[in-house]
Amino acid sequence: MADSPAIIVQDLVKRYRHAQTLALKGLNFHVNSGEIFGYLGPNGAGKTTTIRILAGLSRPTKGYCRVLGQDTASNPTLYNHLGVVFEESHLYERLSGLENLRFFASLHGVPQDRVLSLLEEYGLAKAAKRPVGTYSKGMKRRLLICRALLHDPDVLVMDEPTSGLDPTSAGVIHRAIEAFRRQGKTIFLSTHDMAEADALCDRVAFINQGQIAALDRPSTLKRQYGQPVIVVEMQPGEHGVEAIKGVIPTARISWEEDLVKVSLPLDQPDLGTSIDRIREYGEVLTIHSQEASLGQVFQTVTGAGLH
Repeated sequence: MADSPAIIVQDLVKRYRHAQTLALKGLNFHVNSGEIFGYLGPNGAGKTTTIRILAGLSRPTKGYCRVLGQDTASNPTLYNHLGVVFEESHLYERLSGLENLRFFASLHGVPQDRVLSLLEEYGLAKAAKRPVGTYSKGMKRRLLICRALLHDPDVLVMDEPTSGLDPTSAGVIHRAIEAFRRQGKTIFLSTHDMAEADALCDRVAFINQGQIAALDRPSTLKRQYGQPVIVVEMQPGEHGVEAIKGVIPTARISWEEDLVKVSLPLDQPDLGTSIDRIREYGEVLTIHSQEASLGQVFQTVTGAGLH
């Protein structure tokens, strides 16, 4: 990684005229060159506002955001080095994939063979002449990545790049993100998928109510805020399982279709006795340990449920 950070956010404040509260309340963080940096938080926490400032689409009320040493509020030449993949497609759906990319390539002065190369690389060559309105969600997301990569940027900002995609399509994008990093690119990744962030990111920041609530490597945050658990998967009996909370206050209960998962802290005293008590409320199917997760960190530092 280069010595100077690719992104520097300093004392960043954003107040919207119509809002009674600040959207961003003095953010401070940096993103290293060649790093995949995760930006996580509940809806309304300030993620989109931060991304709009990063992309130069919104000006901060106070503070600054610099990408590759340039202030995003005042340097149009920054767009030669920055690529953005928004959650919303913003594609021309009546035009073909090829026509979409040719149009944006003309704005950047990018040669047409670059367009054809990207369509081939992302498996869109056969559909290149079809209207984008006929594309699946995964195809549109890949086309957005092609559009962001047309001018070979050094920094990529990606907002929910795999939201709503099936595992196969999401896997294609995950491999692309890892390939970007191998090329020395810097990726700023906003996502609600905690497993995705854990697998891909070098560091993650949790934003909550316009402030950074925690920032570090995923492994460090999981040790600090997470907790290994024992998970008991069971088929509930005729009396249900809600009474377990009254008997074992530390138990967390979740449903997956007609099955119930009861989680207990691994370091809980009398763990064996607690599991025996759980057996009274249904048929136990599996018992296994589970390491701390970023989902636990999310809930601890933001006080919010996962979306």
